[in-house]
Amino acid sequence: MTTRLICAAAAALLPALVVHAADPPQVREGLWEIHSKSTENPGSKTTEIIYRLCRDHAYDKAALEMAKSIKGCTSAIKSLGGAKFSADSQCTIEGTQIKSIGTASYQGDTAMHSETRTTYTPGFNGKTDEVMVQEQKFVGACPAGMQAGDQMTPEGKILHRGQ
Repeated sequence: MTTRLICAAAAALLPALVVHAADPPQVREGLWEIHSKSTENPGSKTTEIIYRLCRDHAYDKAALEMAKSIKGCTSAIKSLGGAKFSADSQCTIEGTQIKSIGTASYQGDTAMHSETRTTYTPGFNGKTDEVMVQEQKFVGACPAGMQAGDQMTPEGKILHRGQ
């Protein structure tokens, strides 16, 4: 069940990650603040998370490769003009069909806004659909002791998830 949950979560995030393959502007290396808000149905359950992520180009590429390697998934990417991109993905994981449509808009190399709409058929742990909106912005250099992939909680705790 844990594997299924991880795969479903990764598939829901796939459009936001895959847009990197369509050659959008490369983002700045360093510390990024990510504000993520998701709404799940039924019930309109809303979850908000704010964290900081240390990233570099190698980390971004590895995250993209991981998302693209999820078995049972396909995706299509297109440029919508300017610095806006979209991706559609479809996955079948342990009998659940997951369809996602995502868009990402870049503001230079220091900010990005993305929206991803995902449906689960049949529902996944009671969830039938989800909308996730993320605002990401560059905030500066990664603090000493953080490497690409590491996350910082709002309380300042560093979670070492890098290489």
